[in-house]
Amino acid sequence: MTHRILILGGTTEARQLAGKLAAGADCLVTLSLAGRTESPVAQGVPVRTGGFGGADGLAAHLRETGIDLLIDATHPYAAQISANAAQAARMAGVPVLALRRPGWEPVEGDRWTQVDTTGDAVQALGPAPRHVFLALGRQEVAAFEAAPQHHYLIRSVDPVEPKLAVPDATYLLARGPFRETEERALLEKHRIDAVVSKNSGGEATYGKIAAARAVGIEVVMVRRPALPDVPSAETVEALAAIVNQFGVDHFL
Repeated sequence: MTHRILILGGTTEARQLAGKLAAGADCLVTLSLAGRTESPVAQGVPVRTGGFGGADGLAAHLRETGIDLLIDATHPYAAQISANAAQAARMAGVPVLALRRPGWEPVEGDRWTQVDTTGDAVQALGPAPRHVFLALGRQEVAAFEAAPQHHYLIRSVDPVEPKLAVPDATYLLARGPFRETEERALLEKHRIDAVVSKNSGGEATYGKIAAARAVGIEVVMVRRPALPDVPSAETVEALAAIVNQFGVDHFL
């Protein structure tokens, strides 16, 4: 019997998980992307792009398409999508699993200032002009218009449009992974003295955190939001093993 699995994605791990599960003879996998990235990486499985219309819309989609298992493999900061996924799964009577990449932890030599929101990060930079690397993605950088005294280096996968209403901002378009040596060279070239980052976890973007530690500069780290309490695993391999070991029927 073929089982239909819907993966809510947008992360490298989601793509990897989709490939692993699709290799199973009894799994028909669809990957759902929010559509915020203009040129997403090829996924290797059927892809659905765009929102569902909240929890109600997702629940209706799960019923209409006969989904047997929902997997939330979204970014750790996609709190609303994760909340909708948990609620929709309950409404539709479909089991849900989550892929929860562990966050980074500060180690000796790190100079972290941990804050709860992007707005708090703006305040944490202080009033004096600084050279700030915004490694947040284009969705969150607008908040820094409230602190136009800083010199900003902004990196994103897609262009920031409109540009920030600040006097001094440099924009870089790049897609990770980013290695520590490259990140250190970037920090030194632009005379960065503060990095603003989400605690994304994983290896692909940790280079900037290691580089900041190496050159002794501050990292303003935006803490992760609270996420729903659903069965989860920390790695692609662990989650795939759960599905493969027990089979989708185990969750029905």
